[in-house]
Amino acid sequence: MACPLPVVTVKRALEEPGSVGVTVMLDDGAPRENVTRFARNRGYEVNEAVTADGITLTITGSSGGVASPTISSQPERRNLFVTSDRLGDGPEELGRLLMKNFIITLLESPLLPDKILLVNQGVLLATEGSELLETLEKLGNRGVELLSCGVCLDFFGKRDALRAGSVTNMFTIVETLMAAGGTIRL
Repeated sequence: MACPLPVVTVKRALEEPGSVGVTVMLDDGAPRENVTRFARNRGYEVNEAVTADGITLTITGSSGGVASPTISSQPERRNLFVTSDRLGDGPEELGRLLMKNFIITLLESPLLPDKILLVNQGVLLATEGSELLETLEKLGNRGVELLSCGVCLDFFGKRDALRAGSVTNMFTIVETLMAAGGTIRL
């Protein structure tokens, strides 16, 4: 299944009335990482086994039953949603310069976003060769969580070149955007 279907399918199975847990077979890599992160972030225990067919995850609540955490609106949270390695629609060179200046200037601001979500060409800002890696690391050290879309990294062949932040999935991106009090799109 393509992202975000593995996470969505597991979420639905865990929400089924009478569910006491879920066992799911996944490919190694992004599906395993995404489902594991999803379950653990919601308080579930995840046990993993390697089989000839892939990875088997057994997901249960901490006391043998299913955990029931909920995601609620967090109006104090602010996010940056970055969809390009450029800022604006003008010439490419100017757009890259503006994005670089924006991110560097952001580091000097007393108000920082809680998360920076990178999708599409925005993921290129956090990969090897980007002029902004040091600045993004400094933002991370100041508590800004940097999340790059795994499908996007794979599309550009850059998953192994990610140098700042971590890989995420579309389910987490949507959930983060919808729970935040405000999102700024770049």
